[in-house]
Amino acid sequence: MITVRDLDVHYGDLQVLWDVSLDVRDDDSVVVIVGPNGAGKTTLLKTLSGVLTPTDGEIRLFDTPTSTLSASDIVRRGFVHVPEKRNLFGDLSVYENLRMGSYTQRDDFEATRQEVVEMFPVLEERRDQKASTLSGGEQQMLAIGRGLMAKPKVLALDEPSGALAPQLAERVFQKIDTISDDVTVILVEQHVDQALGLADRAYLLENGRIATEGTGRELLESEHVRESYLSG
Repeated sequence: MITVRDLDVHYGDLQVLWDVSLDVRDDDSVVVIVGPNGAGKTTLLKTLSGVLTPTDGEIRLFDTPTSTLSASDIVRRGFVHVPEKRNLFGDLSVYENLRMGSYTQRDDFEATRQEVVEMFPVLEERRDQKASTLSGGEQQMLAIGRGLMAKPKVLALDEPSGALAPQLAERVFQKIDTISDDVTVILVEQHVDQALGLADRAYLLENGRIATEGTGRELLESEHVRESYLSG
C-alpha cells in the first residue's frame, strides 16, 4: 500500500529525517511509529500526506509516486491524515465538520455519516453543536470521524490520545482497534505500550532515523524500548 525508501526531509536548512524506509502492506491492520518528541514522527506523516515535500527519496502510494500527486490527490487515492492538533472547524457544527470531511466522497455522504455516528454515537448526540464547544475526547472522536468520512484505505493518526484523561485515551484505543478491522491505521503515539499492543508492524524513530523495526510484540520485548519508553 505504501512504500517509503531513503526519505530525507528538511525544514529549510534543518534536516529532520534521514534515509527513512518503511512499508505499509495490504495485510497490515495497524502500523505503529513510536519514538521521543522531536524524532520526526509528525514530519513523516506530513510528508506521507503531501503537506511537506521530501528533499530526497521516494514515497509510493498504491504503486504511484506521490511526487506526481497533490495533497488532495493523495486523499482521493485513499490516504487520510488526522493531525495531532485535530484542526477542526471550531465555528462549524459537528454535522458540518463531517460534511467537510466528505468533500472527496460527496455522493456517499449520508451513508458514510451513518457508519461514523454508529461508531461514535456522541457525534449524533452533538450533531448541531459547534466543534469548539466539545470536550477534548469528543473533539478527538470528531477528528477521527471526519477523517473516516473520506472513506480512506489508510488512516494516519498523530497522537490521538494526546492530552486525554486515561479513561478517554483507552476508549480511543478501543475505537482504533475497531477501525483497523476495515481500514489500515498508521498510528503515531506516546502511549507506547498500548500502541505496540495493537501493532502488526512497528517502527522506532529516533533522531530522524529508523532505529529498529519489527512486529509490535518484538518491539515490546526489545530491551532498548523497555528501558527508554516503558520504564515506570
